Amino acid sequence: MNIIVSSSKDSLAEEFAYVLKEMSDTGEKIHVALSGGSTPKVIFDYIAEELGEDILWDNINFYWGDERCVPPTDSESNYKMTVDHLLSKVDMPEENIFRVLGENDPEEEAIRYSKVLESELPIVNGTPQFDLVMLGMGDDGHTISIFPYNIELWDAKETCVVAVHPDSGQKRVTITGRVVNNAKAVAFLVTGANKAQKVKEIVMLEGDYEKYPASLVKPESEDLTWYLDREAAKDLDFSE
Repeated sequence: MNIIVSSSKDSLAEEFAYVLKEMSDTGEKIHVALSGGSTPKVIFDYIAEELGEDILWDNINFYWGDERCVPPTDSESNYKMTVDHLLSKVDMPEENIFRVLGENDPEEEAIRYSKVLESELPIVNGTPQFDLVMLGMGDDGHTISIFPYNIELWDAKETCVVAVHPDSGQKRVTITGRVVNNAKAVAFLVTGANKAQKVKEIVMLEGDYEKYPASLVKPESEDLTWYLDREAAKDLDFSE
């Protein structure tokens, strides 16, 4: 894996934003799975303000790695967050945006969105293949919407499944581990001191790391990058 430590959340956003720009510059159609959370907000803001006219939006298709089962106008919708911070500010073709229909029946939507991914993405190793999967990590070690208590969903045979948040009981549609690990590239975007201990355990293979879904992110391409701010990386030892 690669580990890139930035001095702040803003500098991390700049670092990652140029990765997306470089991908768009290839001239090929790029399939990207987005994540929700506070860190992508900052990244999307930076892209909209600094690179909105430089990225070749015609070349990028956006999907979501997971979505809360709420309407697209709900404040908890990952899609709405992306619209507010990025899509409403750039000239991206509407037909390049493939949202999870969070307002639909969750089980039916998991099946429908699986079919979307299976029809729009190249099929490699019998599995839809993203060019890039963006991931966040919760301070409990969860990623996408697979939590420690339902970690068995990681190995589900389906492309998408329904997950339930352990505290709120909110249902979510999420891609599964086989899709994440089949991507050409995977990027963890993690900020904040509250994530530092889990980052250390997962990266250094220490403590209870095997209990955390984020530890199961091991793309077959071996192209895994952790983008961390200084606070999230504070417990890592780079001396070895």
